[in-house]
Amino acid sequence: MDLTKRFNKQVSKIAVSLIRQFDEQVSSIDGILKLTLGEPDFNTPEHVKKAAHDAINDNFSHYSGMAGLSDVREAAAFFMKEKYGVSYQATSEILVTVGATEAISASLLAILEPGDKILMPAPIYPGYEPVITLANAAPVYIDTRPNNFVLTPQMIEEAMAEHGDQVKAIILNYPSNPTGVTYTREEVKAIADVVKKYPIFVISDEIYSELTYEDEHVSIAEFIPEQTILINGLSKSHAMTGWRIGFIFGPKELIAEIIKVHQYLVTAASTISQKAAVRALVEGINDASVMKEEYRERRDFVYEQMTKFGFEVARPNGAFYIFAKIPDGYEQDSMKFCVDLAQKQAIAIIPGIAFGKEAEGYVRISYAADMSTLKEAMRRIGAYIK
Repeated sequence: MDLTKRFNKQVSKIAVSLIRQFDEQVSSIDGILKLTLGEPDFNTPEHVKKAAHDAINDNFSHYSGMAGLSDVREAAAFFMKEKYGVSYQATSEILVTVGATEAISASLLAILEPGDKILMPAPIYPGYEPVITLANAAPVYIDTRPNNFVLTPQMIEEAMAEHGDQVKAIILNYPSNPTGVTYTREEVKAIADVVKKYPIFVISDEIYSELTYEDEHVSIAEFIPEQTILINGLSKSHAMTGWRIGFIFGPKELIAEIIKVHQYLVTAASTISQKAAVRALVEGINDASVMKEEYRERRDFVYEQMTKFGFEVARPNGAFYIFAKIPDGYEQDSMKFCVDLAQKQAIAIIPGIAFGKEAEGYVRISYAADMSTLKEAMRRIGAYIK
């Protein structure tokens, strides 16, 4: 009796991400140095950890409401208004999720129907397509390589002209994983001006919003709040990946529908983590600033070194990634390149193909590691290139 043949047939169309597959594949190499996963190397701030200890001692060990504790939603509203000038009602327009990942899943599953299409600028983080596939919808990739990985209004117009009424939404992720590229105020407004002409949702994944290095982050929700499902969280800004706290912000009519999916996926986020999040969002509103300065120094170092080695790099102005084109004369199959690099120099970076066919021939380096680790990593990559 083979019950695997009785699974939802859409499940057979998805797989564990190539990022995780590659990371596991090279982990057994002796002395391997990994710049693979997108996780801050900093620890959660002490005052945030103390808030969690206090919550445990005060017996906050029961379910919160589906949308989350009222004080964390109020704190999230305060944070978004202070940081990005966008306003949300804590009682009806904010939903606390189990990380940004669950926020993405709940949002996509709430809006997508079989046959729908969703626009996605590529290369792009690989966490969206599997959920789209499970919903029996289809991604439409927009190749942003010709414009240094920046989506343009013309690209959107061309995609809408081709796919028309089938398009249900567009996904934005900025600062971007894997490229580290983000958008200026003018670029965000130009995208908003095009999108508002169409009856489509904008799912704007802004999880790296606190890690921008030149200009302040601008949320597209500032311009088209009525169409925007804004996703954020504390994983990157406060080094709280394991706490699993994310947020969905949007008009109350949209949140009222998404919360139905959220309830049946997870019931509610961890109450203890939510109490810690209150501290992070209010007293720790600028906790990311110290980390950001260190990331900036690391970015400059890795960018300079990779450029010197002959890699073509779009200079990142956010997140903590370097996305580099493999030099001519070397293996252009990014998976083969990265496996060979790992085997010969015990250094692991992510093959570009993990981010879609538009990313083939590239590699992604996470510089969420201390400077001594990065210096050794660059030494090993340099040795391989020579």
